[in-house]
Amino acid sequence: MSKESESLKNENSNYINEIEILNVSLKLSNDFKEENENLRLQIDALKKTFSKFSNSSDKLDNLLGLQRCVFDKVGQGYGEMNNVKHFNNFFVKKNELKIICNYCGKLGHISISCFLKKKLGLVKTRKIWVTKGTVTPGIFAYCNI
Repeated sequence: MSKESESLKNENSNYINEIEILNVSLKLSNDFKEENENLRLQIDALKKTFSKFSNSSDKLDNLLGLQRCVFDKVGQGYGEMNNVKHFNNFFVKKNELKIICNYCGKLGHISISCFLKKKLGLVKTRKIWVTKGTVTPGIFAYCNI
């Protein structure tokens, strides 16, 4: 009997050890299941945010694709795109000033540096307005001052 009781005690201790090992493995598997469930929830949340981002990106691309040309006034009472002008030059070049002499009327210099005025010296002449037909063709329209 004592041998049987010892063998039963040994068997009982073995079973207790196995139960402890199984409890530990059960706890680990439960932890892994919880972690797996948490990761699935995170994956679902990330998929939702990514789908929102991709949907908004598609919508933005669609809106950008629907934009019309600035000169397209179809649907506003204007005709079709027949009269559209596309401007290539947006910057207009500055017009250069043409310098005209007030003394002799030629381009390229002013009256202070006029060669005709310097050539004539002290005689000051000036152009005056004369109505047509009052001056004969051979007479100059200058008057001395």
